[in-house]
Amino acid sequence: MAESSIEWTELTWNPVTGCKKISPGCKFCYAEVMSRRLKAMGVEKYKDGFKIRIHPDALSIPYSWKKPKVVFVNSMSDLFHDEIPLDFIKAVFSVMNNTPQHIYQVLTKRSDRLLAIANELNWTENIWMGVSVENEKYTFRINELSQTPAKTKFLSIEPLLGSVGEINLEKINWVIVGGESGHGARPVKYEWIDEVRVQCENGTVPFFFKQWGKPKFNINPNDPTIDKDHPQHAKGGCELDGKIYRELPIKAA
Repeated sequence: MAESSIEWTELTWNPVTGCKKISPGCKFCYAEVMSRRLKAMGVEKYKDGFKIRIHPDALSIPYSWKKPKVVFVNSMSDLFHDEIPLDFIKAVFSVMNNTPQHIYQVLTKRSDRLLAIANELNWTENIWMGVSVENEKYTFRINELSQTPAKTKFLSIEPLLGSVGEINLEKINWVIVGGESGHGARPVKYEWIDEVRVQCENGTVPFFFKQWGKPKFNINPNDPTIDKDHPQHAKGGCELDGKIYRELPIKAA
């Protein structure tokens, strides 16, 4: 467990580590870079670097949290990777089911496996299930997410690498959008962000604009949130047309 600087969560919990790249959004994977650093530092959990490993000893961690938390599950992996046994996924879900005081945010790019096993999992209300979408080619993940029994469904449109076009938000409860940051970051365009924002507004879906990624991508060089001392600072700033969007999902019906 670790406190997180990610704007839409509080803690990270990693019962699984390691992954493999499957689409353009993975190109500059922060988890891969971080895994290498942790391995070099001699952290036992990352002795195999970015190879996929399950950590049964981590399953007990949420029981130790005394206050309700918002938790990003597997920030260093993908719970629905094909190499992760179904029984272990069920074990992770069991922990989440047994600690309803916490909100768990699970995010995957492997929506095909998510959909294939979704009916074998117990979707309590505290489990928010999301998929990553980086451009229009990968919007099929939204349709597969929509078919699952998850009570709260969300999209992480980050890094946004191109227009996503018209997306089906009928069963979606929350949308996060963000540009890419870090070394070699690819640019995000205002039009791509705004087309998602408008669709969320029209569909009354909460919209969370995380960041522009780098100041040079931000169309407003005077965006006050570029300043690291700003209370709502984000990488590259996070204002959109002079407004900060930090909407959160309403409780799913």
